[in-house]
Amino acid sequence: MAAVATAARILELDPAHPRAGRVIDDIVRMEKRIFPKHESLARTFHDELKRRNTALIYSAAAATIPTTGDAAAASDEEEEVVGYAMYTCATSLCASITKLAVKESRRRQGHGEALLMAAVEGCRRRRVQRVSLHVDPARAAAVALYRKAGFQVDATVVGYYAPRRDAYRMYMDL
Repeated sequence: MAAVATAARILELDPAHPRAGRVIDDIVRMEKRIFPKHESLARTFHDELKRRNTALIYSAAAATIPTTGDAAAASDEEEEVVGYAMYTCATSLCASITKLAVKESRRRQGHGEALLMAAVEGCRRRRVQRVSLHVDPARAAAVALYRKAGFQVDATVVGYYAPRRDAYRMYMDL
């Protein structure tokens, strides 16, 4: 993950920032490509962001498109959103990570782990006692990432995603 730390930045979305609209558009496009329609927040994304105690963080890395000049001096406009995480701190007792996704071309580079740890740290700063999430057991890489970070399976939620598609409910005590 050290290579990612120097190649990408984890940022919290500031809706007032001039770049916020482009970041949200990038995330909505990513959401549509990665998640099945019935699991995607793309249609309700703006409403989700308005929810109280909801945070959106994203990983911004130098664009993969060749640019002129020094790549190390890339501006915000030359960065691409390579992943994002959304979490809600409903109470001081429990928070939920509702989304975590990384572009397919940027997976296995540490972005998911960096986003997960940043989301957990955001919950810790808010003095949350437990963080939970749901994950499809068939997404082995995601399950392994969550276990590596310290999440444990609490239960299998039958039919969570669809009639024959269950989810693991996982948690981490902080």
